[in-house]
Amino acid sequence: MNLNTYFLKTTSPAPLVVFRVCFGLLMCISLIIFWQKGWIESLYLEPKFHFTFYGFEWVKPFGFYTYALFAICAISSVFVAFGFKYRISIITFFLSYTYIQFMDKTMYQSASYFIMILSFLMVFLPASASFSVDSLFTRRSYRTIPKWCVDSVKFLFFIVFFYSGLAKLNSDWLYRAMPLELWLSTSTNIPFIGPSILQASWFHYAVSWSFMIFELAIPFLLLYKRTRLISFLLLVANQLFSQALFPLGMFPLILVFCAPIFFSSQWHQKGLLTLRTFLSPIRNGLHLSSALKMTKDFQYSTPLPIFIVGLFFVFQLLFPLRYMLYEGELFWTGEGYLFSWRTSLIEKSGVTEFRVIDSETGEECLVDNSEFLTPRQEQQMSFQPDFILEYAHYLGDHYKRQGYNQVEVYAESMVSLNGRTPAPFIDSSVDLYQQKESFKHKKWILPFKDKIRGL
Repeated sequence: MNLNTYFLKTTSPAPLVVFRVCFGLLMCISLIIFWQKGWIESLYLEPKFHFTFYGFEWVKPFGFYTYALFAICAISSVFVAFGFKYRISIITFFLSYTYIQFMDKTMYQSASYFIMILSFLMVFLPASASFSVDSLFTRRSYRTIPKWCVDSVKFLFFIVFFYSGLAKLNSDWLYRAMPLELWLSTSTNIPFIGPSILQASWFHYAVSWSFMIFELAIPFLLLYKRTRLISFLLLVANQLFSQALFPLGMFPLILVFCAPIFFSSQWHQKGLLTLRTFLSPIRNGLHLSSALKMTKDFQYSTPLPIFIVGLFFVFQLLFPLRYMLYEGELFWTGEGYLFSWRTSLIEKSGVTEFRVIDSETGEECLVDNSEFLTPRQEQQMSFQPDFILEYAHYLGDHYKRQGYNQVEVYAESMVSLNGRTPAPFIDSSVDLYQQKESFKHKKWILPFKDKIRGL
């Protein structure tokens, strides 16, 4: 089958519709929980300084109006779920959610990145083709949509799981059971298994190897009808186990409720029929009855969406591999680590102290990090070179305003990786205030003394 034949194939919109509803409602719930726990204030409003992504230094919280940004994001997610002004709503959600995630780099999680790129993909998919408020108002409900629209969501799931599994093919994960051994050994508060099984070395290795095999296999198992149900049940069990050991927020729920897109169209249509009985006021707007005369096949007017989605997936396949362009140990330097689906692979901790010197007068100051950073920010900064560099520039600018003329900023840093003995991390003889952020390798990161083999 060639590409032209594939792109002409059609399927029921039901899987994409169910996916849209689940995604929108879960996003709304997660944003409300984030608000209710007071994290908007503690993570975005209270800090004096925010770590930023390179090239996005202009993305900052809006002060009190940051609450309005979260409200816009939550409302747009509800509109997405109900398919109301879908195109505008999903674009609004993507932009607002992405801005929120870029306001402070310490908030980065693979789950957040997944939601960002998934919402971008949904901009180009006809997820409101039926069972939507848009269908009700326009009296236009589509019988079929291009098959690649549903397959594109499946392919994104495939990339996430498969790349995550590939990343676990390394000596620390498989031959040292690190960092799972560190995390499981501290989970003593879990009833029955906490004080006993979770402390056993054999269990640490069993979990490490099981997670690796699971993540490599699950995308393929979900694709085939005979293994789909059992693989979905395994996915649910895996996410429940992961959530019990390491609180991961809403991400396990997102995977569990969105993974059924791999199930058949008939399965989703039955689910929509059940939901229809509870939504009788908008029954005439639903595409679930063959008697509806306004049903038709959805077609794109231009090939532009296919082209954009194609470029999107080329980027998703290549961008996680950029770490190959850097020298040094990836887990140590962190260069090329973000946005590459390397989940739960490292446990780093460190202590980083800064000296600010006025070379003109010889005056020197040992910085108290707690004056400028929250405990969470200091913990994240202590072992990540890009954080250390950005903070060093912030300190240099601060002390310039305090009257220092020729400012120099030096860092003393000791970092432990996956349970190893702490080792020097930053060249303490380098004036970080003179170093510029870029995509180039940071030569002032000291070499890693050990060897981690793998992909």
